[in-house]
Amino acid sequence: MSYKQRTLDFLDIEWATYIERFKRLPELDGVQRVRNQGYDQFRDMLAHILAWWEDVMPVIMAIAENREFEKKKYDFDAFNAEAVAKYKDWDETEFLAHFEKTRQKAAADLRSVNEAAFDDRRIQGRINGIFIHHAREHLVALSKFLTLDTLEHEWGTYIAKFDASEKKEEFLKKQSAARFGDLLAHNFSWWDEGVKAVQGALKDPAFVYKGPADTDAYNAEIVAKYQGTSEEELRTIFEQKRLEMIELVRGLPDSAFQNPTIEEWLAADVVEHYDEHAI
Repeated sequence: MSYKQRTLDFLDIEWATYIERFKRLPELDGVQRVRNQGYDQFRDMLAHILAWWEDVMPVIMAIAENREFEKKKYDFDAFNAEAVAKYKDWDETEFLAHFEKTRQKAAADLRSVNEAAFDDRRIQGRINGIFIHHAREHLVALSKFLTLDTLEHEWGTYIAKFDASEKKEEFLKKQSAARFGDLLAHNFSWWDEGVKAVQGALKDPAFVYKGPADTDAYNAEIVAKYQGTSEEELRTIFEQKRLEMIELVRGLPDSAFQNPTIEEWLAADVVEHYDEHAI
């Protein structure tokens, strides 16, 4: 899949269903998830997302069309506060319509851009920020699309990104990992726990899988278990487990993501865990 198509899929699939998926959550659950993101209400978070689209898309288009553009230095806290204040008094229906209109315009504008322009790192960085990474950062109701995208495009390039990094030792130290293989084992072992949760919930909608009681102890057990396994073999196991996770998720109906056990485990196991250990 091209980077252009991936970008369009985020706009046409992930962001197109973002509000709808949130509204399916139980009210108190939705409120708590939004507050965990640091916002008083869902529309404040939408205003934040919308403001970044409105501010950055003109720059993306200017770069794509080889035009001059204003280079800004952001005070992120101030920018985000202004975004919330800007739309605070808007009628709810009018605001949601504007959000949707902006999403559609962004998709149409990017669809018109020559595919070669998407190789520009300035464009990629901005797209990653406001469309791709933002979807993970503000995950409030997991989609099948975002789960697969993270497995295919983020975890799928994880080993290659590490190999290409010039700061391997610094990264491993930050991750409290003695070697990269230990980090791979940590990640795919938690995927195994996620598989148990998903499969249990598929068999019984009321099933609740609590996982290891002591996270630190479980993480230590993983390292000990694979201590004698070579890094090359751990890389092979990681890739095998990743492909198995992809097949599992592909086989899930969209309705499965409305099951709290499945949605919460995959969100934590696949999407949020990636950003915890991103290279």
